[in-house]
Formats: sequence, structure tokens, C-alpha cells
Amino acid sequence: MAGALRRVLNAGCAAGPGEDGAAGPPLLLLGAPRSAQTSLLFAVALEAAGEGRGPVLFLTRRPLQSLPLSTPAARDHWRLQKVLFQYPSSIQELLQLLASAHEAPAPTPSLLLLDGLEEYLAEDPSAQEAAHLAALLLDAAAYFSCRLGANGSCGLVVALETQKEADGDAPHLALFKRYFPAQCQLQPDALGLGQHCCLQASLESGKLSPRTEWSVTFLPNGEMKITPWPAQASTLSPDKKGSSAGSQSLSLGSDNLPGPGFPLDGIPTSGTSADSKT
Repeated sequence: MAGALRRVLNAGCAAGPGEDGAAGPPLLLLGAPRSAQTSLLFAVALEAAGEGRGPVLFLTRRPLQSLPLSTPAARDHWRLQKVLFQYPSSIQELLQLLASAHEAPAPTPSLLLLDGLEEYLAEDPSAQEAAHLAALLLDAAAYFSCRLGANGSCGLVVALETQKEADGDAPHLALFKRYFPAQCQLQPDALGLGQHCCLQASLESGKLSPRTEWSVTFLPNGEMKITPWPAQASTLSPDKKGSSAGSQSLSLGSDNLPGPGFPLDGIPTSGTSADSKT
């Protein structure tokens, strides 16, 4: 689902090649703790919810404390109603939920999102069990795609928090990278100033696609600003700089944020207005 994430990061710009709403390859969203995976994942959910296809199925271990309420492509609150939450509390519950995807009632989701994969892997599953989880994620997305038929296909995005840049710091990370050909890496932006949360987002959609990078800054008021990474912005042609190289703003719900510029990543809560347990 690299296309939806790319459209979020290119907020306000015209769609490029391969960004016509197709699901695209399954995407692995990687980043260190508090690197905004949840915020970007929900922005992707709202982007997909506004495409006029099926709802979005958002799997996470616990409800979110606050939610992004608008993006350049999704500023209407009704889109939240198309994001259906389920909260499997263990890897066994997650496996059971995915294995019973064929029993899920209509409507069929157009996007399957899993936040906090690292929490399920922290239960120390075997390599076989981890591979089973990856396979069931792909199988569920493929099944939903078959049910959608001519109406489109179901995308898949999984967020995994890592402690270091090295592949060995997260259990079974190398295994999941084999299953997910598209990957987006979030890492601290050395160009960031002050107390803002500044990140570099690097997206690779596949071996044949060039890497695309953005600078993402979260301001104390919860606003998210996105600009092309400096090296890329300088190479844009003059007629594109007015749109692509300009700063794009995504408004996020800033209520109850844990601290200046650090958006909602895995914050437990007793409930949320967008809860949709099924």
C-alpha cells in the first residue's frame, strides 16, 4: 500500500505514476520508538477511507488516545466512521482473527492495517509462528481483494517499531522484510531544530522503484508539516517547485498529546470516540 502512504506524504500535490488508488505491494512501516508510525498509519487510513471504496480495518493491541482528524485528502470527520477498529490482545488472538477473515461479514475492507507488530513479536513467537503471522496477513489481504473483485483490491500496511537501525534488533524483522517488498523507514532528522519532533521518511516501493524521501516535522500544536527531503527538493524542475517543494500541513488531533511535538504512538487509554469493536 505504498501508494496511499505516498499520497499522504505528497499532500496537496497531483498524483504521480502508480498513484491512482491501486493497493500496490504490502508495505512495512519501520521506525524507532516515538517516530510517528501510528500517526502516519492513521493518515493512510483516512486517505483510503476517502477513496470511495470499502472501509478500512485497523488492527491494534489497544485503543488510541487521540486521532488525526484531517489530512489534505481527508478533512471530513465522517471518514472516521469508515475506519473499523479491532483489538486482538495477543498474537494468538491476532492469528485467530486473521485466520477467520473469510467469515467476516460485509462490507469488505479496502485496506488492512496492523499497528504495533513489535508488541505481538515481543511474546517471543517461534520463527514458524512469525512466518505464519506474515502469511496470514498476506492471505487476508488477498482474500479481501478477491471479494472486492472489480471494485479494487485490499492494501496491507504493517507498522513495526525497531530499537536500532540494525536488522537484528527486532525479532523476525528480516523475515517480515522478505514478505513485504515495500518499506518506509522513519528515522530522526538531524536537520530538525528546537523541541520539534523531526523525522526523515524514506519510502522504497520495490527494487525497480527509486527511493523517495521527505522531512516530517511535528509542531507543539499537533500540526504535521511535510516537505521533500532537501536533496530531492533541489532537483525539482522550476515548474514543480511551487507545489511539490512547498511545505504541506496535515492537521492532527492535538488533544492529550504526550508532549510537545510527539504524536500518538501506542498510547494506552480506556477508550476512544472512534472505537469500533466488532
